Amino acid sequence: MRQPNKRVALTGAGLVAAAIVFFLYFMSIASTSNDPKALMETVGQVAGVASAIGIVMIVLGLRGRNPA
Repeated sequence: MRQPNKRVALTGAGLVAAAIVFFLYFMSIASTSNDPKALMETVGQVAGVASAIGIVMIVLGLRGRNPA
């Protein structure tokens, strides 16, 4: 029987939350940037990759590992 790895799942959830906060923070800063379109494209890519890694960590953490 597989045992869920809660620490990995919680770390993934934290990474997704941090990516959302990062994106929202830069949305408020984008209006003062010289090139807000390029800034938000870059921020969106970074936040998307961080969210994807977090989602994979959640899935793998909840799927669990084989007992030793």
